[in-house]
Amino acid sequence: MKVDDTVLMAYVDDELSPQERQQIEDELRAHAELADKVALFQASRLPYREAFAAQTLPPVPASLVKRVDDLIRAHTEAAKLSAAAQAQQAEQEVAPAAAQGDNAQSANDPAIEHDAHMPPSAPVRSRLRIAPAWLAVAFVGGAFCCGVVLRLAPGVGFGESGKPSGSTTTVAAATMGSLPWVQVAASYQQLYSRDTVAHLWPDSSDAQSTVNEIRSEDGIALNVPDLSKAGLRFIRVQRLKFHGRPLVQIIYLPQKGDPVALCVIKENKANQSVASQRIDTMNVVTWRESNLGYALIGATSNGDLAPIGKEIAERHFDPLFGSV
Repeated sequence: MKVDDTVLMAYVDDELSPQERQQIEDELRAHAELADKVALFQASRLPYREAFAAQTLPPVPASLVKRVDDLIRAHTEAAKLSAAAQAQQAEQEVAPAAAQGDNAQSANDPAIEHDAHMPPSAPVRSRLRIAPAWLAVAFVGGAFCCGVVLRLAPGVGFGESGKPSGSTTTVAAATMGSLPWVQVAASYQQLYSRDTVAHLWPDSSDAQSTVNEIRSEDGIALNVPDLSKAGLRFIRVQRLKFHGRPLVQIIYLPQKGDPVALCVIKENKANQSVASQRIDTMNVVTWRESNLGYALIGATSNGDLAPIGKEIAERHFDPLFGSV
C-alpha cells in the first residue's frame, strides 16, 4: 500500500481496516517524517460529525409547507388537465396521417421516444406544449430551496392596459411556460410567508455588493428604495433570472403580515404608468420606466399597494446603497 497524505488522513479519521492500520503503524515506526505528518493531521482534526449531530435546526413553518404543497398540487392538476387535452388533440392530428398509411408521418411531428408522463400518441409539438407544466412543479421545489436562480420559460410581458397579454390572472390555472414575468414573480412570491424571512436581518456589506453586481454585471440601473416610512423594513436583495434575463427581487417586511417584494427586470418597451391588478392571492402594482419593468407584489392581506408603488415610481423614497 502506497502511504501518502490521503492514506494518512484516513488513518487519523479511523477509516482504515485493522490490517491497513497495522501497515501504517509499521511505517510510522520506521519513518519519523510520516509520524510528524500524522501528528499534524491529528492536531488539525475537527469534530465536524459530532458538532452537526448536536445541532438543532428550527422546524419548517407549517404555513410555508402548506404554501408549497398548495402550489405543487395546483400545478400538478393543471399539468394533468393539459396532458389530457393535448392527448385528445394529438389523436385528432394523427388520425388523418394514419389513414394515409402506417408509414405516413407529419413533418411537424417527428418520431421520438415516449416517456412516462406523455401519451404514446402525442407528437413532438404536443410534448413541448405540456413540458412547462411539469417544469413548474420542479421549479416550486427547486427555486425556493436555492433562492438564487429563477429558471423559467419565456413570458410575453405587459399588455397596453397593464395586464398580462393573452393570459389569465389565475396562476394556478395556467402553465408557467406561458406566463409573463409579472405572473411568474407573483407566483414565486406566494412561496414567501412571514416565517420565511422574519428571522433575517440585512447585511449591509453583502447587500451593497449584490447591488453593485446588478448595476455592473446585469446592466440594471437599480435604486433600492428605503420604504421604512411606509412601514416596510428592507430584508434583502436577490439576483434571479427569468429565461436568461436578470430579474431583481427586493424583499421588505411590514410590521404585520407577509413579505412584500419589489421586482425589477429589463424591458425595452415604452414607459407605462402605474397600474394595479390581482394575480391569484397577490396584489400587484406594475409600471415601466427607462426600459425597466417594475412590479410591487404582496399578499392581499397586505392591503392596497398602489399608493406605495406610485411613490416609488415618483422617487419619493430615499435610496439605499447609493443612487444611480
